[in-house]
Amino acid sequence: MPARTIVPLSDAAPVRYAAEELARCLSVITGEAVTVAKAAGATCECVIRIGPASELPDAGVPPVADAELDDAVAVRVAGGSGVIAGANPRSVLLGVYRLLTALGCRWVRPGPLGELLPRLPISEVTASFTETPFYRHRGLCIEGAVCEEHVRDIIEWLPRVGMNAYFFQFREAYTFFERWYSHRNNPLTPPEPFTVEDARAMVGRLSLELARRGLVHHAVGHGWTCEPFGMEGLGWEYPPPPVPADAVPFLALVNGERQVWEGVPLNTNLCYSNPEVRRRIVASIVEYAAGRPDVDILHFWLADGANNHCECPACAATRPSDFYVQMLNELDRALTQAGLATRIVFLIYVDLLWPPETQRLANPGRFLLMFAPITRSYSEPFDPGAGRPELAPFERNHLEFPKSVPENVAFLRAWQAGFSGDAFDFDYHLMWDHYNDPGYRECARILHADIARLHTLGLAGFVSCQTQRAFFPTGLPMAALAQTLWSRDAEFDAICADYDHASFGEGAETASAYLEAMTAAFDPVAARGERPGPDIEALADVAGRADAVLSLASERQADPDPCRAESWRLLGLHARLCVLLASAYADRAAGDRGAAHAAWREVAQFVRLNEAALASTLDVYLFINTLQGRFPAA
Repeated sequence: MPARTIVPLSDAAPVRYAAEELARCLSVITGEAVTVAKAAGATCECVIRIGPASELPDAGVPPVADAELDDAVAVRVAGGSGVIAGANPRSVLLGVYRLLTALGCRWVRPGPLGELLPRLPISEVTASFTETPFYRHRGLCIEGAVCEEHVRDIIEWLPRVGMNAYFFQFREAYTFFERWYSHRNNPLTPPEPFTVEDARAMVGRLSLELARRGLVHHAVGHGWTCEPFGMEGLGWEYPPPPVPADAVPFLALVNGERQVWEGVPLNTNLCYSNPEVRRRIVASIVEYAAGRPDVDILHFWLADGANNHCECPACAATRPSDFYVQMLNELDRALTQAGLATRIVFLIYVDLLWPPETQRLANPGRFLLMFAPITRSYSEPFDPGAGRPELAPFERNHLEFPKSVPENVAFLRAWQAGFSGDAFDFDYHLMWDHYNDPGYRECARILHADIARLHTLGLAGFVSCQTQRAFFPTGLPMAALAQTLWSRDAEFDAICADYDHASFGEGAETASAYLEAMTAAFDPVAARGERPGPDIEALADVAGRADAVLSLASERQADPDPCRAESWRLLGLHARLCVLLASAYADRAAGDRGAAHAAWREVAQFVRLNEAALASTLDVYLFINTLQGRFPAA
């Protein structure tokens, strides 16, 4: 029998990659040799022809509003023969993974040990459907501490689960890589040399991985308020460089001084009433956009931090958001003059939550609104039926930011009164807050509910600002994120059951019960300080539950499937960690500060010693950084 062949009908990189992935997976699934045709559209005996809708007009790909941003797929395969088509080259790759998912393939975490491939005869390689993801924006933003491999693995994982975008923050994402290579928060591992040039080279290589898959490439964000003025915006944790003398007059005047805000250039706003400030920022963005055609969506944010805007007489009478929209309009005109169609994201966040009073976007079609409710609580999801509280009054540099979800949504609605264009949520469920929930069950429920309701808020998707390694003990929140962005009607219990079975196989119910028990024992709402607790008796039960799952994990690590064996190995490590963490929280709840600090030191030492074993699933830097302040020395 001749080798079965996948025929790509386009030379576009994502289509060629889709053919390679389909051939690779079908070879494993069926046990038969599957190859890729060397030339696009080659005539041969084939398994499946794949390509964009323009090459397969009869496949029935659903129409889309924007062929660059929107995805749609059509799969028509019977007995290992047929077609896979997509609205664009990226959608072809997504269509391949949707077929593989329908056949029983799962990707429970990034990397080869996260892939579960079933075994089927070629006659059972059958599926017929068309799909359009419910949300347009389905992305991830770099955060935490990462090495190049971590980011490459997450980029590989994203389209496998239906995601379509990736965001490299800042010009070279230096701080996120530097944290890993310097091994911050882990003195047991010697730091490695790492430079800004190293970070730029890594982002260059990783950008090619985005292009290979056709993923929407977001870039930059903070940094435009310092880089054009000779101040590097590398991150938050570095000694401030000397401020160029000619830049000082452009810095925001706060408390009578023009200086770098709290020593952090990224956090330093400027004197936006000054036309030269706006001109330099706009010119820098245009220069960047012209030199980076690989960037699809460019983020223009003001400085990070809060209550740090200019108080000079020319600025004081105008809201920061009015100056912001003024600059957005100036940027639009400059980009148009340069012949650049680059899409621009503007951010509503901290001081910019208060909408402009006089300014409006002249060309809203170029812009995307990004809602970033960083001060919200994750104890409740978005509620479209909640009342709309009045906005707190705007008091320059004396603002109190909203904590409740309804308050945050009220600010979004206020902005939407003047902007009805494309918009998405930029949220932080898996940045810090998930460490309040060691079982990951409640944080996954809230994330699922939020995404299911985004459309009721006029939001067309979600870009998750988070650690890239949120897969310990499991990747359930990530599965909820991806599946609900694809289908807002996906039921949470069904996502859980499917994910747990894929991860653990035999014994999945025991693993699920243990994880639910860990969420209950640590009580995420109490961990946030939003109610008393957690309960000391519940924490005392953690050791017994951990012992039970440790015994099963030890046995199930012999599972013949490497993916499931790895899931049980990680669960065993998680059970050991939870015993230590429960002790720290119990001592804290009992008021024994010294014992709590000592117990926390054991927690930190455990994750440091096991960092190599956890490296692809737990961000040790961010875990320690988030929790250590709760257990101070006596």
